[in-house]
Formats: sequence, C-alpha cells, structure tokens
Amino acid sequence: MLPDSERFVDPTIEQFDEVRKIGMGPMVGKVAMSTREDGSLVEPGTQVMLHRGDLALTYTVAGPEALASIVDHPEAIAHADGHRRTGVNTASLTLAALRAEGVRDRAMQAPHPRLRALLQAVGEAPYESDEAQDVRFRLPDQSGQEQWLRLDEIPLPPSTPAAWPR
Repeated sequence: MLPDSERFVDPTIEQFDEVRKIGMGPMVGKVAMSTREDGSLVEPGTQVMLHRGDLALTYTVAGPEALASIVDHPEAIAHADGHRRTGVNTASLTLAALRAEGVRDRAMQAPHPRLRALLQAVGEAPYESDEAQDVRFRLPDQSGQEQWLRLDEIPLPPSTPAAWPR
C-alpha cells in the first residue's frame, strides 16, 4: 500500500498464468484509505477488487498478525536477500520509467523527497542488469570515474530521508 497516493501495488501478480498472458506488468490500483485508530490503513478482512483485462482480481486485506507470519516464516528468512534484491530491482526499473518525457516533471513534483533525490542522482544515466540480474545505473564517482551502482548504493545528500524502514 502506498498511503500517500492511495495506491495499491502488487509487483508479483504475473506469477499467475492468466494474468501473465495479458502482459501488463505489476498491478497498480487506486484504493480509498483512511488511517484508523490502530494505525492501519484498511480494516483487516476488507476485500479490494481490481480489474486486469477481462479478469476481476480480489485481494483480502490481512491484519498485522499475517505480516508477522509471513516475514518470520523460515522460508521468508532464508530468502530475504533475494526478496530485497527483487524489491530494489523493481524500484530501479520504476525509477528508470519515471525519467520518461512527460513523466519526469510530474514525478519531480511528488511529495516524496527521496524520489526527487534519486531522480536527480540518476539523471539520464544508462542502466542495465549485471550478471547477477541486479539493475545498476552507470554514474560517476567523486573522482569522475564511472561505476555501476544498484539503487541502494547511490549516494544521496545527507538531508534525504532514509529508506524504509526508518
């Protein structure tokens, strides 16, 4: 959930054959949210229906106990690095897409200082996947020598808010 923009994002949706055949990439949908007394955004058990092509996809919002059962599960712990890398790669490709003409100006106006700092840092730098399938941007270091950096390796100004979790 991206509460500031009231968006729901599912980057894993194409794991299902029916959805992958449509070929539209990650699911992004607008969801009305309001912060509740307990800090949650949506009542656990609430169902959110989003459409992809001719498919109607229903998501059920889980409570905080579900998150703990997922992140504390031995399989999740065993593959935490891979999941983190996948997240960084997804964010990298999203950042690259936000540089497109007609999109970058709007992205720079978003109320997200970290996004603006990353867009400024990467500019028009080329990017590609390395042998480990990590997306990297080619950026100059302090001496002007170019190096390939993952999104989480790009130096940002000290005033930039920390990445989540804070």
